[in-house]
Amino acid sequence: MTRPFEPTDPSTMRRAIAASAIGNATEWFDYGIYAYGVTYISAALFPGTVEEAVLFALATFAISFLIRPLGGLFWGPLGDRLGRKSVLAVTILLMAGATFCVGLIPSYASIGFWAPVLLILLRMVQGFSTGGEYGGAATFMAEYAPDDRRGFFGSFLEFGTLAGFSLGALLMLGFSLLLGEAAMGDWGWRIPFLVAGPMGLVGLYLRSRMEDTPIFREAEKAAGRERGGAPTFGRLIRDHWRPLLVVGGLVVALNVVNYTLLSYMPTYLQRRIGLGHDEALIVPIIGMLSMMCVLPFAGRLSDRVGRRPLWRWSLIGLFVLVTPIYMLMATGFAGAIIGFALLGLLYVPQLATISATFPALFPTRVRFAGFAIAYNVSTSIFGGTAPVIGSWLIGTTGNELMPAYYMMGACLVGLVALRFMPETAGRSLRGDSFAREVLA
Repeated sequence: MTRPFEPTDPSTMRRAIAASAIGNATEWFDYGIYAYGVTYISAALFPGTVEEAVLFALATFAISFLIRPLGGLFWGPLGDRLGRKSVLAVTILLMAGATFCVGLIPSYASIGFWAPVLLILLRMVQGFSTGGEYGGAATFMAEYAPDDRRGFFGSFLEFGTLAGFSLGALLMLGFSLLLGEAAMGDWGWRIPFLVAGPMGLVGLYLRSRMEDTPIFREAEKAAGRERGGAPTFGRLIRDHWRPLLVVGGLVVALNVVNYTLLSYMPTYLQRRIGLGHDEALIVPIIGMLSMMCVLPFAGRLSDRVGRRPLWRWSLIGLFVLVTPIYMLMATGFAGAIIGFALLGLLYVPQLATISATFPALFPTRVRFAGFAIAYNVSTSIFGGTAPVIGSWLIGTTGNELMPAYYMMGACLVGLVALRFMPETAGRSLRGDSFAREVLA
């Protein structure tokens, strides 16, 4: 085994956490305001009945995820050639710029079909940039963190996920309460989207003050390779197909749960369970705040007991309990709060360990590309489509529990993939020795 990398000094580690997490927060801020403002967005930018417009808006949300694999294919290899920092500086500007511009789209009443067309184009830009953002941010964080505390420090990347989503949700809810339904439908829904502009500039500033990761710089120096020397896509598939499949399978479970909980739940609670608009927004916010409190502890625990036990506990717990928890949520506002919090706490062991687990499965020279491609292909098919699939399944079958059943199926896929995932806790990210063990 290669020797562990020397610990990063605390001030540099704090800046690395902030530089990584701000991009994740910006990405999920966009998802939060879209999910919580979908009724306003659909009414302003889409034609048809309320049901049709909401379905179109959810489908547009899914479109951005279909573009993410292209982003992973483009940004991942680029990040392995030029470095993590350079790519992350560009992706955060593209992400924030696309979200900002959504707030400027004229209404359907003003420009007709160009309104949804512009939204679709901006969602595609957002998806393309996100295809490089998450894999790069997780790799950046993992390569800065000490080997024996990678789970703890990596959990703060997902803290940024929930913080960004919660901020977007709170802004949309706050403006809704302050302005009222009429003003929100007319112009108020645009304000949270405009906030993404300053967030992107803050992220660019934080990332510009960081050097590239020590592990990347060391590998580049040791190899003495030129910028064009990274392995090709064909070689990545040929030499690293096993970790690509493992990551892809785990991400099926991870992101079906993730996007059902965070992106679809407000719509589900309001349109399927019958909660009021504000109640449907408050429930996930409370749940996410409870998850944020637990994330660092779950990350630290994974450094002690390993990533695999936490994933196994989470997947089995969700498979067994998701249906009764959905039934609990259907009992009313209090049941929805308790049920969402329970689902969130069952999901936290997966969420807290993403950036500690997945980058460790790939060697440095293909780490960004391998993670970004596997993660985004699986996310585009199963994650971002979860809201529209859940809505479609309920509409087709009339069964309000279909999202729970879909989540159970995803957990089974995750358990199969987990069977083939090696334990990564405490393993060094330097060199290729662990990667050879993964391939063995």
